[in-house]
Amino acid sequence: MSASAMIEKVKTFRHGIHPAEFKDYTKNLPIERIPFTNEYVLPLSQHLGGPSRAVVKPGDKVYRGQLIAEASGFVSATLHASVTGKVKAIESRNHPSGNLVKSIIIERDPYSPQTLHNERKIDWEKISPKEALREIQMGGFVGLGGAAFPTHVKLAVPPGKKARFFIINAAECEPYLTTDHRMMLEQADSMLLGIRISMKILGAEKAYIGIETNKPDAIEYLRQVIPSDMACEVAPVQTKYPQGAEKMLITAILKRDVPSGKLPIDAEVVVHNVGTLVGIGDLFKHGKPLIERVVTITGPGIHRPANLMIPLGMKLNQVLDYCGGLKENTRQLLFGGPMMGAPQSFLDVPIMKGTSGIVALTDKEVFPRKERACIRCSRCIDACPVFLNPSRLGSFARVKRYEEMMDFHLMDCIECASCSYVCPSSIPLVQRFRVAKGMLREKQARERAGKKS
Repeated sequence: MSASAMIEKVKTFRHGIHPAEFKDYTKNLPIERIPFTNEYVLPLSQHLGGPSRAVVKPGDKVYRGQLIAEASGFVSATLHASVTGKVKAIESRNHPSGNLVKSIIIERDPYSPQTLHNERKIDWEKISPKEALREIQMGGFVGLGGAAFPTHVKLAVPPGKKARFFIINAAECEPYLTTDHRMMLEQADSMLLGIRISMKILGAEKAYIGIETNKPDAIEYLRQVIPSDMACEVAPVQTKYPQGAEKMLITAILKRDVPSGKLPIDAEVVVHNVGTLVGIGDLFKHGKPLIERVVTITGPGIHRPANLMIPLGMKLNQVLDYCGGLKENTRQLLFGGPMMGAPQSFLDVPIMKGTSGIVALTDKEVFPRKERACIRCSRCIDACPVFLNPSRLGSFARVKRYEEMMDFHLMDCIECASCSYVCPSSIPLVQRFRVAKGMLREKQARERAGKKS
């Protein structure tokens, strides 16, 4: 496809920013499987919603792919053993959130071939949409783009709603990350099967694969391999951040806006990540639940960048050792990308369902910045993809006037950090917004509890 032809078809949204991509570290590196290690830490909370409930106890023998924790409610997810071995303990361990979280500790059986427990093919064409959704729910799938929202909840269209369109989020707009890019090139068959099954469950009439134009090889390849009987097309979108945010992608591809306070389903759309769909395809091909994922290990602070298939629960330090370790001037490790990723304080935290990348930054990228007064330049307003006034919100947050921030649509903020990125005064806007949201949610929870009592 020629450059001019691509430009004519490119879709996008208004505002946003153009940070440097830094994808050359790993975009051409095939996915490789990391060797098994001795101990795996599987937190019961690695998804949005209620934590899982353990159904095993210390001393139990477990097999790779076996259910070890059940969902605690509808908005929750099951958890499966990522290796065959013995449950060593169920105790609190360090979590990427910075908290201590109850986790199932599995000691790997060094003599096991680590074959999949109950491997089988599920004939998705012969089962009902409800049965297919149940299989996904029992497989423990969540959004693998980072949000980790339970997949079955998204696929369960509420009464009175309709999902006419299904969008595959293949934008991967965060700098450094290349997991979706590599999966599209190497695991397209599983992804396409996941799309077919999801469309059957939703009853969707059309699917769109939204890929940023900085991945021309993936755009061209998918256009070649999408079956002619599949109502699915590749939709190139402009390379811009945060193109991969659900609302931005819907606006770019369908020219539909999700109303304030509403969800994509209110615009007759459901959005899923590439990795989630690859996992769904593998579930129906092999009966494999979500027990491993592709993670990009990258950045100037790592000796050997890579795209790795990693069993859930492997510790961060073991992954780093496999990649040659950290350079001496490394100053920060992020789970996720540099825009929305979470800095890590401990090296023994586990790889979880939502861990899309490990980014190692050096003292050249991470250094103290002095916050200055807002100069009213309006760059944050021009950057905000949801048309908020970050400057005004930041002023309220600085003096803890959180309730007044609601009048300026604080809850519509998608925390993309575009405002913080462009601020010449180095004001930590998005960090203050997160604190404000947390404080307001705590207050609402207390008020609800007070009414019930």
